[in-house]
Amino acid sequence: MNQSPVKKIAKKVCPAVITIVASKDIPKLDASVFLSLKSNLDLNHKGQAKIGGGSGFIVSKNGYVFTCAHVVKDLEADYTVIIDPKHKYKAKVLSCDFLTDIAILKIKGSNLPYLPLADSDKVELGQYVISVGNSLGEYEDTMSLGIISGLSRSIKAYDNENFHTDLKGLFQTDAAINNGNSGGPLINIKGEAIGINTAMIEKAQNIGFAIPINCAIKDLKEIKKHGKIKRPYLGVKYILIDKNIAKENNLKADDGALIVREKYGESPIVKGSPADKAGLKEYDIILSFNNKLITKENPLTELLSKSKINTKIDLKILRKGSIIKKTVILEEKK
Repeated sequence: MNQSPVKKIAKKVCPAVITIVASKDIPKLDASVFLSLKSNLDLNHKGQAKIGGGSGFIVSKNGYVFTCAHVVKDLEADYTVIIDPKHKYKAKVLSCDFLTDIAILKIKGSNLPYLPLADSDKVELGQYVISVGNSLGEYEDTMSLGIISGLSRSIKAYDNENFHTDLKGLFQTDAAINNGNSGGPLINIKGEAIGINTAMIEKAQNIGFAIPINCAIKDLKEIKKHGKIKRPYLGVKYILIDKNIAKENNLKADDGALIVREKYGESPIVKGSPADKAGLKEYDIILSFNNKLITKENPLTELLSKSKINTKIDLKILRKGSIIKKTVILEEKK
């Protein structure tokens, strides 16, 4: 009887797929989090409470780890990488980018098992893939076989705390991605990582999404070169306008980025930021960014991500019914 090719891949891949556990000192816990955990408090040897976690995978023999940003979003938490019951490592979060949902961790070790990385630009519709991860937080090394069922998908992803981010350029797959699989790898039939599992559609069957691995490779190169990921920064909070939003709020533009606060008493323009220095104001609508129109399909975040630090950007602004122009100099996000 011929052996399943997946069996061979499992032996190659599973040792490098890890579990990430988030723990936090009890005094630092948010009251609502503490109350939700109180009846089932899971403490580690330091007396810290386990507050969450997910999957990840090692991508170098000296301990670089890829996962999702939403897996390690609590910057006050401590993170532990578990390769197997006998091998646990304290992890340092080197980067956590919510715009792409990519995080890079580092553990101290040598000759660690790791996954080779493929060129995700060469992924094709219909090719076989395997999703690997720690399903539901308790079934480690869960594998599911499927295909690439869509390319360059855009979604609005939510976590358990209703935090959302807009993700673009994702792979869609029918390989099962369950809760706890976030941060695990999407593998091709050569046993190479082509993506990072990030989200699923709960009300549908077999619709999951993964971040192309080339995005994480780019971040890792920046970390190795600069010690961090450099991102251009404007310094505004906003919502993207469409026709429905414009109609409901009696706005005079059907597209653009409306500068508006998220919380009462909180300014939508960061003090001292490029936007502040350029004189942008709340309720300004940014219509274009260097002559490129801002729309749902061409959002401000994407235009920013393609820009360089210390460059001048021309903005067309709609303010109280009048068109004005502003020039900002993008700075590095701290």
